[in-house]
Amino acid sequence: MSEVTLDPHAFRRALGNFATGITVVTAQNAKGERIGLTVNSFNSVSLNPPLILWSLDKRSADSMELIRNAGHFAINVLAADQLDLSNQFARPQKDKFNGIEFSEGMGRAPLLKECAANFQCKLHQTIDAGDHWILLGRVLAFDDFGRAPLLYHQGAYSLVMPHPRVAQRPESTPEDEALQGRLANNLLYLMLQAVNAYQSAYLPKQQSLGLSVSEARLLILLSSRPGADTNALALDSALPGSEIREALDNLKSSGLVCDAGPGFCLTEQGRKRAREYWALSEQEQSQVFADYSSDQIEQFKEILNRIIRNA
Repeated sequence: MSEVTLDPHAFRRALGNFATGITVVTAQNAKGERIGLTVNSFNSVSLNPPLILWSLDKRSADSMELIRNAGHFAINVLAADQLDLSNQFARPQKDKFNGIEFSEGMGRAPLLKECAANFQCKLHQTIDAGDHWILLGRVLAFDDFGRAPLLYHQGAYSLVMPHPRVAQRPESTPEDEALQGRLANNLLYLMLQAVNAYQSAYLPKQQSLGLSVSEARLLILLSSRPGADTNALALDSALPGSEIREALDNLKSSGLVCDAGPGFCLTEQGRKRAREYWALSEQEQSQVFADYSSDQIEQFKEILNRIIRNA
């Protein structure tokens, strides 16, 4: 039986349906040379002995050599507010640790501050697996800081939110009622809930047009900012650099985007597809805000713009 050939871009999109956390894997050798890699392939393997795994692209041969020489590495599970940290370690640059506060753990592996959790590991085993190495680590120590994690789903950063169909406890205590009262008056909580409600209805419609979340986001941005380069797209899209490059490759292979000097532009076909996404976005916006007056909508926009400007 002949081996089936899969479309790598379509395969990657399908894998993107599985939501993951985001980690930064760090290591340091005896010479003081450090690496930091944004990784979402982290997973648990065994409780006894305590083993975890993650995978490393074989094109990162220098990183693999450093980890083998160090013999140790750390898994830093990023918290929900560490999106910039994820982007910094995902972008190729000379010193990814520039301006980053950290301490040294076992084997001198850097431990990043304010994470959701840290796992200090000894390299246990490496497995040759296609275009990646699978690295198993034996956990020697860990810290659980109890912070909400940063998530990654369909090419975009996400947050943990309670599922609306999760059954509520039959009885509430006075403490529960007090907490609900505080949440009902907490603006950040309300904004997150509003975004979650908006996206839960809108994103499935957007994805039905055929592009992933990240691809659609870049298509829309380039329709408004032709010629934008990867740095500008990273600032506006809130996507990691690796995802931007992958999405741009997909859009170019589909004939929707072309190179324009250091930046990128939409092709005629890309502009046509962008109009479809804008039409869907405007349709959804009209439905969501149908019960509000134009004055209320303008006031809402002004409030949001002030928050953005002052952030």
